[in-house]
Amino acid sequence: MMDFLAALGLVFVIEGLLFAAVPGHGKKAIASVLETPEPTLRIIGIGSAIVGLVLVWFVRG
Repeated sequence: MMDFLAALGLVFVIEGLLFAAVPGHGKKAIASVLETPEPTLRIIGIGSAIVGLVLVWFVRG
């Protein structure tokens, strides 16, 4: 559970830094997501989850 909370905290740090550094690009990214069809977002989400799982598997090996 501690690893999960650390990973979640890291997500917030990275996302926060993105919006702090380039807020205009963050707004454009959100607008782009709103215009993207749901099936495409679903595929991107599943792909991201798989990449993350493989990365954790390699690191934790």
